Amino acid sequence: MNITATIENKICTLSVEGRIDTLTAPQLEQAFAENADKCDKIIFDLAKTEYISSAGLRVIIVAHREMEKKDGLVLKNLSKNIASIIKMTGFDKKIPIE
Repeated sequence: MNITATIENKICTLSVEGRIDTLTAPQLEQAFAENADKCDKIIFDLAKTEYISSAGLRVIIVAHREMEKKDGLVLKNLSKNIASIIKMTGFDKKIPIE
């Protein structure tokens, strides 16, 4: 998995390429932790994300809870498969999706 972080006007975008699973979720968690203090809002751009496991969903929930104190977390560019998983978990009712 590759993660690219960009920051503009205190909005951080973490673009994730590959799979978010048990082995790679800690990378996303670390990237989030490294950027959370610098940003008022974080966007997880999942355009190039092929798969997300429960470990990845856990990172999203932790990030969402942390960013609620600020302007929030947004999920962006979800594939049909990932959008379906997000909807089945009910995350779509709590986390904005673009």
